[in-house]
Amino acid sequence: MKKVLILGAGLVSRPMVRYLLEHEGIEVTVASRTLSKAEALIKGHPKGRAFPWTVDNQGALEMLVQWADVVVSLLPYAYHLQVARTCLKYRKHLVTTSYVKPEMAALDQEAKEKKLVFLNEMGLDPGIDHMSAMRIMDGIRERGGRITSFRSFCGALPAPEAADNPLKYKFGWSPKGVLLAGRNSARYLENGKIVEVPGEKLFTYHWPIEIEGVGTLEYYPNRDSLPYMKLYGIEDADTMFRGTLRYPGWSKLWAVLSSAGFLSQEARPSGASYLEYTASLLNTSPQEVERVLREKHGAGDEEIEKIRWMGLLSGERTPEGEIAPIDLLEKLLWTKMQYRRGERDMDVLLHRIEAEFPDGTKEKHTSLLVDFGIYGQETSIAQTVSLPAAIGVRMILDGEIKSRGVMIPVKKEIYEPALEELESMGISFREKVEKL
Repeated sequence: MKKVLILGAGLVSRPMVRYLLEHEGIEVTVASRTLSKAEALIKGHPKGRAFPWTVDNQGALEMLVQWADVVVSLLPYAYHLQVARTCLKYRKHLVTTSYVKPEMAALDQEAKEKKLVFLNEMGLDPGIDHMSAMRIMDGIRERGGRITSFRSFCGALPAPEAADNPLKYKFGWSPKGVLLAGRNSARYLENGKIVEVPGEKLFTYHWPIEIEGVGTLEYYPNRDSLPYMKLYGIEDADTMFRGTLRYPGWSKLWAVLSSAGFLSQEARPSGASYLEYTASLLNTSPQEVERVLREKHGAGDEEIEKIRWMGLLSGERTPEGEIAPIDLLEKLLWTKMQYRRGERDMDVLLHRIEAEFPDGTKEKHTSLLVDFGIYGQETSIAQTVSLPAAIGVRMILDGEIKSRGVMIPVKKEIYEPALEELESMGISFREKVEKL
């Protein structure tokens, strides 16, 4: 019997647990700070068990890792390195859905020496985006083409009928993760010119985009796009851009909140009302908050109303003690922006790839995934994040991945079978090619 350890029992875990338990010859242990969440995922399955565990219990982690053949970390990325080093110690394979940080990349040689697969970025974005893009680009290269422009956009959103709050957003994954992503700087290449975007200005870079079957959305830069030029083998491209999709109005609001300091992680005295906390953050009086938001931080009527709806201008008391603005915002939004029973979420992933060929012809390849959650059963984000990782785990257990070291799914030996299996589950792209 092959053994899989899953660390974390959060919002996206269930499809992975179900997938692995349904495969013959695989036992699954889910370890979580909240035992009841792990037990709910296992549901009494004879090949599953739940285990209470917190990240500060290294002894228990070592015991669990020793038991497993493959370890999956669905923890916040800050804990992946701890898990990875433990996997190296006991020679166990590792799968995550998170971006490869420099500290993880530094483990590549040791992982290769120990003949281990450390498969990262095996989710939706990052994950399915890499795999679907590489399938198109490898096809172009096999025909002698050169990639001249790569643009990719992805967003996890409420389905249009569920986008019924002023922000048109609900949390299908970690609220803190959404807010922390708003602090990221970004970098991309546009017509041969590198564009640097500081974190505090991230949301001032946004543009509208039409999505077939969805309508108008907007996008803004997603982290540093340039390293993917080497990973994708398109170092000579003129344009390289990876963006995040949201409904219109998102970026302008978050530009105001970021400018006002609401994404700060520095704890401040709490215990007063939300309005007083906001006034303190803006270094003004409660009576002057709206004026300061308008004159110093660029808020218009629409942004003021959204901030009011969020509760930041209310007389309700904040939690006692000190709290960072980003944590206060997380608590407020989590209460207001959860999916209700019966509502659907939606994942949108769009590639626009241009290429030129030796005979002078040029092509534009468009690849679109619009995936909806299943009413009352599963969210789209849970399926599209954890099913690719689950497939990666199965491929490792079955010996299908021959490469070793720290990697992402840009190799044909990974992306081709993974995409085929996802398509058999209904997660598939609409693709078209235009002559330019």
